[in-house]
Amino acid sequence: MRWTLKTDPNPTTVHQLSEELSIDKTLSKILVQRGISNFEEAKKFFRPSLDELHDPFLLKDMDVAVARIEKAITNKENILVYGDYDVDGTTAVSLVASYLRTIASNIATYIPDRYDEGYGISYLGIDFASDNDFTLIIALDCGIKAIEKVAYATEKNIDFIICDHHKPGEVIPKAAAVLNPKRNDCNYPYDELCGCGVGFKLVQALASKRNQTIDDLTQYLDLVATAIAADIVPMNGENRVLAYFGLQVINSNPRNGIKAIIHQLDKKELTITDVVFIIAPRINAAGRIKHGNAAVELLTEANFEQAQEYAKAINEYNTDRRELDAQITKEALLQIEKNEEKERFTTVVFDEKWHKGVIGIVASRCIETYYRPTLVFTKSGDKLAASARSVKGFDVYDALEKCSEFIEQFGGHKYAAGLTLDPKNYTAFKNKFEEVVEASIERELLIPEITIDAELELSDITPKFFRILQQMAPFGPQNMKPVFTTTSVRDNGFGKTVGSDKSHIKLNIIYGANRKTYNAIGFGLGDKMKLIENDFDIAYSLDENEWNGRTSIQLLLKDIK
Repeated sequence: MRWTLKTDPNPTTVHQLSEELSIDKTLSKILVQRGISNFEEAKKFFRPSLDELHDPFLLKDMDVAVARIEKAITNKENILVYGDYDVDGTTAVSLVASYLRTIASNIATYIPDRYDEGYGISYLGIDFASDNDFTLIIALDCGIKAIEKVAYATEKNIDFIICDHHKPGEVIPKAAAVLNPKRNDCNYPYDELCGCGVGFKLVQALASKRNQTIDDLTQYLDLVATAIAADIVPMNGENRVLAYFGLQVINSNPRNGIKAIIHQLDKKELTITDVVFIIAPRINAAGRIKHGNAAVELLTEANFEQAQEYAKAINEYNTDRRELDAQITKEALLQIEKNEEKERFTTVVFDEKWHKGVIGIVASRCIETYYRPTLVFTKSGDKLAASARSVKGFDVYDALEKCSEFIEQFGGHKYAAGLTLDPKNYTAFKNKFEEVVEASIERELLIPEITIDAELELSDITPKFFRILQQMAPFGPQNMKPVFTTTSVRDNGFGKTVGSDKSHIKLNIIYGANRKTYNAIGFGLGDKMKLIENDFDIAYSLDENEWNGRTSIQLLLKDIK
C-alpha cells in the first residue's frame, strides 16, 4: 500500500480562508485542496442551492428534444422510455416515465434483457416498439454509439431521443435529438452528469414549458442521487447539488420503492455511502439476477404495500447475487493460480458457466487480490461478453481501444467498460491486452494507493472539527471523505482482533503524553496486529460510532505502518 500525501496548498490562501470561516487550519487546507479558496466558494460548497442548477436548454439539442416530445404528446403518439438495466438506467427510466405520465397517458417503459439483448439499445427493443405502434423512443444512459440501430428504427418510422453520458465515438447517431454533455459540440457547463442526471435535465426542460419550477421536481431527486452514488461520477458541481438535495428526499420523503428498501434496514438516516452499499446493490440485483423491469416496477410503484412486496423479492435477488459473486470470485482466483498468472500486468479470466449478471462485481473483487486492470469473461449467446474494471489512474477504455481489432463492440469509461468478442479471438485479445497494459501502465499504479489529505494531531479531533467535516458530505470522486495520518501513536494494550474470522482490528490509541484514548477500527486489517507492539503510523478517516445509545467519534483505519 502506497501512502501519498497531497501537496500543501498556498499557505496564505489557507490562512485567509481559516480566518474568514473561523475554522481550523487543517479544515481550511482540505477546502483549498478541493478548489475552495474564499468565503463565497465555501458558502456554495457548504450550502448548496437548487438555484445553482444550469439551464437545461444549454444542452445541445434540448430544444429539439422538447419540441419532439411536445409534438408526440399533442398527437397522442405512443412513447417508449428505454434504458439500460443497471442502477443509472433503471432510475433514469423510472424518473422520465413517472414525469411523462403526469402530462401524457400513452407512456411505456422498456429495459433490455441482459442475457438476450445485452447492453444498450437492441434490435429486439426496436422491433417491440414497431410491433406496438411506438413512434418515439427516449433512450436513457445508452445509445451514443447506436448508429446502425437508430438507422434501423428510422426505417421503421420510429424517432429516437438519446440521453447519454458515455464517451461519444467519431460519429453521432442520426437521432431526432442527442443529449450528451460529453459531445464535442455541446457547450453545457458541466459534463459529468450521469445518465439519470441527463434524464433529469430533460424533465427540467419539459417542466419549464409548463411553468413548473425546480420545487415541483425535487420529488424526483431521490432517483438522481441514487444514480449519482451508484455510477461513481464526480461529486462536484451540479452532481453535488443534485446528490445533496436527493439525499434529503431519501431521508425525509422518498418514493415508495426506496422507502420500502429503507424499511428493511435498521437505519435512521442514510448517507451517500449507504446509498452506494445498501440501496444501489438491491436495485442493481434485479437486472443482474432477474430482469431490470423489476427495478422499474419497484421505483414507480404508487402503492406502498405492493412496493414492500417488490422490495422483499429484490432483497432475495441481492442475497442470491452475493452468494454467486462470492463463488465466482473464488473460481476466478483459482484460475489465475492454475494458469500461473499471478505476476502478469492484467487479469483476464473466462468460464462459460459464470453468471453474466455478476461478472462486473467479480472483476472488482479480483482487483482486491491482484491490483491490476481486470476483465472477467463469460459466454453470451455465441459470443463472449466481459466486464472490465481498472485501477486508479489507468484508463481501461483507452487500452481496450488499442485492442479493438479483436473486439466486436465495447463501451464504457475510464474505470469500467463492457465488451463482446468472438470466442476464436479470446486468446489473441488476452495477449494483446496484456501487451498494451504492460507497455503503457506506470508501475506504481499497480500498488494500491491511499491519498492522504493532511497530517493531524489527535488532540485536534474536536466535536466542532468533526461537525464541519460531516458538512463536506456528500462524498464521492473529486470530493472524497478526507483521510488523515498521525505518526508514532501507540495502543493502550487492549487492542485486539475482532470478527468471526479475526480479520478486523480494534484499537484504543494514545498519542504522546496525552492519556486520552481514541477508539479505532480497521476492517480487514487483522494481519497488522503484530505492528502495534511498538509505535506505529496510521492512515484513517473519521466516523461516528453508535453504541448503547451513545454516539462518539471513532477512527476508521485505512492502513497501519
